[in-house]
Amino acid sequence: MLFEPGQILREALVEEFPLQAVGVINAYTAKLAYDIGFKALYLSGAGVANADLGLPDLALTSLDDVLYRVRHISSVTNAPIIVDADTGWGNPLMVRRTFFELEKAGAAAAHIEDQHYIKRCGHRPGKQLVSTDEMCERIRFACSGRIRPSFMVIARTDAFAEEGLSGIIKRARDYQLAGADMLFAEAIPSKEDFDELTQQVSLPVMANMTEFGKTPIMDVNELAEVNISCVIYPLSAFRAMNAAAVAVYQTIRKEGSQKKVVDMMQTRDELYEHLNYKKYEKQIDHYFKNIEKPSEESLNDE
Repeated sequence: MLFEPGQILREALVEEFPLQAVGVINAYTAKLAYDIGFKALYLSGAGVANADLGLPDLALTSLDDVLYRVRHISSVTNAPIIVDADTGWGNPLMVRRTFFELEKAGAAAAHIEDQHYIKRCGHRPGKQLVSTDEMCERIRFACSGRIRPSFMVIARTDAFAEEGLSGIIKRARDYQLAGADMLFAEAIPSKEDFDELTQQVSLPVMANMTEFGKTPIMDVNELAEVNISCVIYPLSAFRAMNAAAVAVYQTIRKEGSQKKVVDMMQTRDELYEHLNYKKYEKQIDHYFKNIEKPSEESLNDE
């Protein structure tokens, strides 16, 4: 049987409720998350823009930027990856290509949103929505780009700010008819709103537990109570890494060395453990031990 990331994700959604998909920004953080025990990973569009390009999340990335990360992450772990596909990077034909290329690169699912293609962070003011008809067209073309039926097409809606919960519910029903496998309702302001949403729509619902945003942070038990199927933590580790990096840089600059912050750091042995470094090192040692060495006769002949 062929390896199907989409099928692995679907099985994980059954095994763990709600399924935690933790945000990763590169292959190494993906290995860390997988080693710790997460059954799904999430690649944020903001993470690619911020970490890879040093840019804000304002429609400044390309499909190739995201594919680069997906390929690296999928090469080091079998955990299914849910990918942020923004608005699909173009017209409906480009949306189709986007979902085809993401699945080919190793993703298990991707979400596409109903913002205008000049999009912004879902927790910022001033978001502009496209019509339901235009979003349904995006979803249909996304579905047509799938290589296998197991690949999940997730419809993200940012409609709460402009249309309220009733607007999201109406859009969700149309998005389901267009072929969406899951609804990602962004910037929902309360547990009660999630509860009402999951009661009114039959699509499984994804929640975003990003920090410093519109949605209050809830634990998995609270989310299970309101029937959330999947929860993402897009930039939690990235934010912590950044804060630690700033502290280390400031200390080195101020103190002249890193002595005071060494306790904050991952040790060399811990790094090597996650990289399986010693296994690779043994293979190199074996190679050099068994490599053919020139005999004394051949050396004399020369």
